[in-house]
Amino acid sequence: MTAKEKMTAPIASVGADVEQPSSNKLTNQSIADLPGKGNLQATNNAENTEKSASKKNPDDLETVSMMELYDTAYPPKLPIVDGLLYNGTYLFVGSPKIGKSFFMAQIGYHISKGLPLWGFSVRQGTVLYLALEDDYARLQKRLSQMFGMEGSENFYFATKSKSLNAGLEQQLVQFVTNHKDARLIIIDTLQKVREVGGDKFSYASDYEIVTKLKAFSDHYGICFLVVHHTRKMESSDSFDMISGTNGLLGAADGAFVMQKEKRTDNKAVLEVAGRDQQDQKLWLNFNRERCVWELTKTETELWKEPEDPLLEKIKELVTEITPEWAGTATELVEVLQVEMQPNALSRKLNVSLERLILEYGIQYKTERGHDGRKIRLTFVGKQA
Repeated sequence: MTAKEKMTAPIASVGADVEQPSSNKLTNQSIADLPGKGNLQATNNAENTEKSASKKNPDDLETVSMMELYDTAYPPKLPIVDGLLYNGTYLFVGSPKIGKSFFMAQIGYHISKGLPLWGFSVRQGTVLYLALEDDYARLQKRLSQMFGMEGSENFYFATKSKSLNAGLEQQLVQFVTNHKDARLIIIDTLQKVREVGGDKFSYASDYEIVTKLKAFSDHYGICFLVVHHTRKMESSDSFDMISGTNGLLGAADGAFVMQKEKRTDNKAVLEVAGRDQQDQKLWLNFNRERCVWELTKTETELWKEPEDPLLEKIKELVTEITPEWAGTATELVEVLQVEMQPNALSRKLNVSLERLILEYGIQYKTERGHDGRKIRLTFVGKQA
C-alpha cells in the first residue's frame, strides 16, 4: 500500500471536531467483517491533501508530513497468536526432516479451532495449508496421529498449486474471497512456488518473491507462514543460516528459525525475530507419542509497555457496565479531565488505536454527523 493509499483509506481521522472530507476507497472487507479485529480504518485529517496531490505531476514523489501521520488512524497490526505471530509474511526455517511440517500442522490446527498454543491466546480463523511436499494420504496419517479424530472444518489443505508467477496469486485470491475469515496461509515450501531461473539465488530474486507475498498478505490482512530450509554452513547468528540471500529476510516481516543439536534429539530451539514482535527464544520438546511440539521454557519474559495515564482514564470511562461513549474531542477532554488540546487528544488516540483494542478491549473510531466529527469508544473485550 502506498503512502497516498494509506492517507485516503476509508476512515475519518479525528484531528478536530469540525467535519472532514470522506474517501471512497475501501479497506479489506475480509478483515473488517471479522469480530474483534479492531478499528480497521484509516484516513487523513488534512483537508487539502487530496486537492494538492491531484494537481501534482503523477511522477512526483508523494510525501506525508509528520502531522499528517499523527492525524491518521492506521489499521492495527493485530496478532494471530498473541506475542508470536501477526498478520504479514514470515519465514519458518529449519533443516530438512527436523519437524517443521508437524509444527505447521499444529499451529494451523490451533488457529482453525481457536485453541491456545502453549499458553499464547489465538484468534480463530480459516487456515489454508499448501503442503506441496506431501500427498493427502500422508497428511491424513500425520493429522490423525496428532489430533485423533477431532477434526476442524476451518482447516484446508492442498498438495498442488501453481507457482507465484504463474497463477498462485489468483488461486489465493479465490480462496480468501470464498473464506472471509481467512487468517493464515502456510506455504510448505518456498521452493515449490518460486520460479526456477538462472538468477534464482540472487538478492533481487529472493527479495522480489517475498515482496510479492508480503503485498498479498498486507492487502488481504492475513498471515503467510513460508517454510524454507537452512544452509549447511554454520553461523553464530541463527538468522544468517537461512538458505539463500539476505533478500528473503529483508523483505519478510519476520522469521522463525528452528534448530536441533542432533537430528535424533526431541529437543529444539525456536528463535523468533520480526518487525511487530519482540525477539524471543523458545525451547521445545517433540512429544513422539502425540507428534506435537511442547513448550519447555522461554528465555525471557516479554517486555510490556508501562501504563499510559490517558488510556487508563479511558479504561475507567468505557467498561462492560458502560460499554460505549460518543462525543467530540472537546467533550472527551472535559470528561477525562486531562490537560490536552482536543486535536492533541485525537492524535494520541490515532497513535494508540492498536494498544486500545489489544490491551484494553476498547474499539476507537470516528463518525461524521450533522454537528461535526465525533469520537466513538466501544468496549468489545479482549478477543481471543
